[in-house]
Amino acid sequence: MNTTLLLVQALNGLQFGILLFLIAAGLTLVFGVMDFINLAHGVQYMLGAYLAAYFAAITGSFWLALPLALLGALVIGLLLEFLVFRHLYDRDHLSQVLATFGVILFLNQGVKAVFGTAPLQVPVPDLLTGGVRVMDGLLYPTYRIAILAAGLATAGLLWFLVERTKAGMLVRAGASNAPMLSALGVDVKRLFMLVFGFGAMLAGFAGVMAAPILSVEPGMGDNFLILAFVVIVIGGIGSVRGAFVAALLVGLVETIGRGLMPDVMRLFLDPSAARQTGAALASMLVYIVMAAILAVRPAGLFPAGR
Repeated sequence: MNTTLLLVQALNGLQFGILLFLIAAGLTLVFGVMDFINLAHGVQYMLGAYLAAYFAAITGSFWLALPLALLGALVIGLLLEFLVFRHLYDRDHLSQVLATFGVILFLNQGVKAVFGTAPLQVPVPDLLTGGVRVMDGLLYPTYRIAILAAGLATAGLLWFLVERTKAGMLVRAGASNAPMLSALGVDVKRLFMLVFGFGAMLAGFAGVMAAPILSVEPGMGDNFLILAFVVIVIGGIGSVRGAFVAALLVGLVETIGRGLMPDVMRLFLDPSAARQTGAALASMLVYIVMAAILAVRPAGLFPAGR
């Protein structure tokens, strides 16, 4: 792999990591504060992408579709919390897994019924078309750089909200000891609802940003959900800082590993076997890294409350 291709893969890995962070940030708050396993969180990412495609089609503008899709993702998240999820908070984790898996099936079939099974496309906004010269002979798409910038800005805003505001103090306290927070007179149910809605909006934002570069289709959030759980385990459950660092790490390992492993295997195997073996090892690489980190830090890189 030459230097140019390695740089492109690194940038793609960072961009992928930013999308993972937007999904995992809400998931780690929900899991950390509420002790609630929400398998349907990836569906919020998918709904954000579909809402972006729908509003972009009827308004003719990505910039109008963006706030409308975010509002729609927030409303849907709050509705799901009110209608389904709040009735599961006191249930065991198995009940939560089964119920939220049912929500995945329902919403996946719902988008098929409303939008059909054919993938939808969202055009890249005119302002962000073209590329930025990163080095001689390399133009990197402007829109992908915009995803990086938007993700970093969102991460900074989220850090400020969690670390420097009263609401963030309550969220951090809830992640550390929710029963004690309730005993001190805080309306934990209302806090749960706000955290859940905010997490759903973050996942929807990831879907909106991904819509112009990925196909919008049913089930598109399933793979992201698996990696988002890897991110929160590596970063530390309930830790936004951990989710950010782990998301970038997972994005880089996943992207660069898929490009690099076949080349590494060619040092030991013939090209055909190297390609197959490299692809197999690349798909395992993220989980190997997770196991290695947990062997050293079982609570993750930045556990909540530390």
